[in-house]
Amino acid sequence: TVGMTAITDDLPAQLIHAEHEGWDAICRGDGGTFYYTAMAPNGIMIVDDGVIERDAVIAALQGSTWDSYEMSEHRVVRLGERAAILAYRAKASRGDHHIDRRMSTTYVYIEGRWRVAAHQQTRVR
Repeated sequence: TVGMTAITDDLPAQLIHAEHEGWDAICRGDGGTFYYTAMAPNGIMIVDDGVIERDAVIAALQGSTWDSYEMSEHRVVRLGERAAILAYRAKASRGDHHIDRRMSTTYVYIEGRWRVAAHQQTRVR
Protein backbone atom coordinates (compact mmCIF):
# COMPACT_ATOMS: atom_id res chain seq x y z
CA THR A 1 0.00 0.00 0.00
CA VAL A 2 1.06 3.55 -0.61
CA GLY A 3 1.74 5.50 2.54
CA MET A 4 0.15 8.89 2.99
CA THR A 5 3.56 10.51 2.68
CA ALA A 6 3.95 9.11 -0.84
CA ILE A 7 0.58 10.60 -1.77
CA THR A 8 1.28 14.06 -0.36
CA ASP A 9 5.04 14.49 -0.89
CA ASP A 10 5.55 17.27 -3.42
CA LEU A 11 1.83 17.35 -4.12
CA PRO A 12 1.99 20.45 -6.34
CA ALA A 13 4.50 18.75 -8.66
CA GLN A 14 2.35 15.60 -8.84
CA LEU A 15 -0.82 17.50 -9.71
CA ILE A 16 0.87 19.83 -12.21
CA HIS A 17 2.38 16.76 -13.88
CA ALA A 18 -1.05 15.08 -14.02
CA GLU A 19 -2.59 18.21 -15.53
CA HIS A 20 0.17 18.43 -18.17
CA GLU A 21 -0.47 14.78 -19.05
CA GLY A 22 -4.09 15.66 -19.75
CA TRP A 23 -3.22 18.69 -21.88
CA ASP A 24 -0.60 16.69 -23.80
CA ALA A 25 -3.14 13.93 -24.48
CA ILE A 26 -5.63 16.50 -25.79
CA CYS A 27 -2.96 18.05 -28.02
CA ARG A 28 -2.37 14.56 -29.49
CA GLY A 29 -6.11 14.12 -30.08
CA ASP A 30 -6.17 11.41 -27.42
CA GLY A 31 -7.97 13.28 -24.63
CA GLY A 32 -10.97 10.95 -24.49
CA THR A 33 -8.82 7.87 -23.99
CA PHE A 34 -6.73 9.65 -21.37
CA TYR A 35 -9.66 10.95 -19.33
CA TYR A 36 -11.43 7.58 -19.50
CA THR A 37 -8.79 6.49 -16.99
CA ALA A 38 -7.88 9.85 -15.44
CA MET A 39 -11.39 10.94 -14.45
CA ALA A 40 -13.17 9.74 -11.34
CA PRO A 41 -16.28 7.65 -12.12
CA ASN A 42 -18.59 10.49 -11.04
CA GLY A 43 -16.36 13.27 -12.41
CA ILE A 44 -17.73 16.43 -14.03
CA MET A 45 -16.52 19.36 -16.11
CA ILE A 46 -18.00 22.84 -15.67
CA VAL A 47 -17.85 25.08 -18.75
CA ASP A 48 -19.69 28.15 -20.05
CA ASP A 49 -22.58 26.02 -21.34
CA GLY A 50 -23.10 24.07 -18.12
CA VAL A 51 -22.05 20.89 -16.37
CA ILE A 52 -20.83 17.95 -18.46
CA GLU A 53 -20.87 14.41 -17.07
CA ARG A 54 -17.86 12.09 -17.41
CA ASP A 55 -19.06 10.12 -20.47
CA ALA A 56 -19.85 13.33 -22.39
CA VAL A 57 -16.45 14.80 -21.43
CA ILE A 58 -14.68 11.71 -22.78
CA ALA A 59 -16.68 11.84 -26.03
CA ALA A 60 -16.09 15.59 -26.48
CA LEU A 61 -12.34 15.37 -25.89
CA GLN A 62 -11.62 12.43 -28.19
CA GLY A 63 -10.24 13.84 -31.44
CA SER A 64 -10.32 17.42 -30.13
CA THR A 65 -6.90 19.05 -30.25
CA TRP A 66 -4.94 22.19 -29.41
CA ASP A 67 -1.77 23.20 -31.24
CA SER A 68 -0.14 24.51 -28.08
CA TYR A 69 -0.86 25.45 -24.49
CA GLU A 70 0.86 27.00 -21.52
CA MET A 71 0.04 26.84 -17.82
CA SER A 72 0.98 29.48 -15.24
CA GLU A 73 0.01 30.91 -11.84
CA HIS A 74 -0.30 27.46 -10.25
CA ARG A 75 -1.83 27.21 -6.82
CA VAL A 76 -2.63 24.05 -4.87
CA VAL A 77 -5.23 23.83 -2.12
CA ARG A 78 -5.09 20.66 -0.04
CA LEU A 79 -8.41 19.14 0.99
CA GLY A 80 -7.27 16.53 3.49
CA GLU A 81 -4.95 13.66 2.61
CA ARG A 82 -6.68 12.36 -0.51
CA ALA A 83 -8.04 15.42 -2.28
CA ALA A 84 -6.70 18.72 -3.57
CA ILE A 85 -7.49 21.50 -6.01
CA LEU A 86 -5.00 22.67 -8.63
CA ALA A 87 -5.88 26.20 -9.79
CA TYR A 88 -3.99 27.78 -12.69
CA ARG A 89 -4.18 29.98 -15.75
CA ALA A 90 -4.13 28.33 -19.16
CA LYS A 91 -3.60 29.82 -22.58
CA ALA A 92 -4.08 27.59 -25.60
CA SER A 93 -4.31 28.03 -29.34
CA ARG A 94 -5.58 26.13 -32.33
CA GLY A 95 -4.99 27.95 -35.60
CA ASP A 96 -6.48 31.43 -35.15
CA HIS A 97 -8.50 30.38 -32.09
CA HIS A 98 -6.98 31.37 -28.73
CA ILE A 99 -8.29 30.91 -25.21
CA ASP A 100 -7.21 32.44 -21.92
CA ARG A 101 -8.89 30.82 -18.91
CA ARG A 102 -8.58 30.44 -15.19
CA MET A 103 -8.97 26.74 -14.49
CA SER A 104 -9.30 24.57 -11.46
CA THR A 105 -9.10 20.80 -11.30
CA THR A 106 -10.16 18.99 -8.15
CA TYR A 107 -8.23 15.76 -7.76
CA VAL A 108 -9.06 12.78 -5.56
CA TYR A 109 -6.65 9.97 -4.81
CA ILE A 110 -8.51 6.75 -5.64
CA GLU A 111 -7.42 3.35 -6.97
CA GLY A 112 -3.75 4.22 -6.64
CA ARG A 113 -3.65 7.49 -8.56
CA TRP A 114 -4.81 11.10 -8.62
CA ARG A 115 -8.03 11.33 -10.64
CA VAL A 116 -10.07 14.30 -11.83
CA ALA A 117 -13.27 14.73 -9.81
CA ALA A 118 -14.17 18.16 -11.20
CA HIS A 119 -12.69 20.62 -13.66
CA GLN A 120 -13.91 24.19 -14.10
CA GLN A 121 -13.00 26.90 -16.60
CA THR A 122 -13.61 30.63 -16.32
CA ARG A 123 -12.82 33.15 -19.06
CA VAL A 124 -10.17 35.78 -18.34
CA ARG A 125 -11.72 39.13 -19.24
